[in-house]
Amino acid sequence: MNTKVLACLSAGLMLGSLPLAAESDAAKRLQAAADAFTEVMNTPDKTIPQDLLDKAQCLVIVPGLKSGAFLIGGKYGKGFVSCRKSAGVGWSAPAAIRVEGGSFGLQIGGTETDVFMLVMNRKGMQRLLTTKFTLGGDASAAAGPVGRDTEAQTDAAMTAEILTWSRQRGLFAGISLSGATLRQDDDWDKELYGRDIKNREILTTNVAPPAAAGELMKDLNKYSSRK
Repeated sequence: MNTKVLACLSAGLMLGSLPLAAESDAAKRLQAAADAFTEVMNTPDKTIPQDLLDKAQCLVIVPGLKSGAFLIGGKYGKGFVSCRKSAGVGWSAPAAIRVEGGSFGLQIGGTETDVFMLVMNRKGMQRLLTTKFTLGGDASAAAGPVGRDTEAQTDAAMTAEILTWSRQRGLFAGISLSGATLRQDDDWDKELYGRDIKNREILTTNVAPPAAAGELMKDLNKYSSRK
C-alpha cells in the first residue's frame, strides 16, 4: 500500500512540475532577449541606430537561435515583442511570437543567431496584432542600417514598415527576412501570464508584465523611453 501511495505522490509531483519547467524556459528566453538587446546597444558603431529606435513603434527580439533551428522552411524561432504605450512613454508588457520560414542569411553552422526587428509605425504595429503576417508580403520590410546614426540608410529602409537585423559570432548587420511569417505564440503567452491572452491585449492595454520580464522592461526604458 505504501509503495502505491509513494508512486501516486511521485507521479503527482512530476505532473505538477511540468508547467514550472515550461515557465522557466520562457523566463530564460526573456532574460536572453534582454541580454542580447543590451549587448547590441552597448557595442560602439555596431548597433541599432538610436534615432530609429526612438522613432520605432515596437521592437521584436528573437534571441539565441541555433542555426539548425532557424532555416528556410518549416523551422521556427521564438521571441518577444513590446510596443510603445499609447501615451508614447514607456513600453508594453512583452508578447510572445514565433518566426517561421523565410531566408535568414548570415547563418554560420553551429552558431547562435539573434534577430532584431523595429516596427516603425502604427501600420506595422497593426500587423503584429493579427493572427499571422508575412514580411515582404503583408508588411514592407528591409535590412536595417547599422551604427549610431542613419546617414547610410537606403530609401527602402526609410520607407519600410519593419527593419531587420541579425547578430552572429559578433557580426551585426541588417538582413532581409523577406518571406518570414510572424504569429503570436499562445502557449508561451499563457505560461507567462497564467491565462489565455492575445497579443492584442498585451500590446495595447496596461497588462502588467510578468516578473521574468523585469530586466527587459528596464533595458527598453533605459535605451528609449521617449521621456
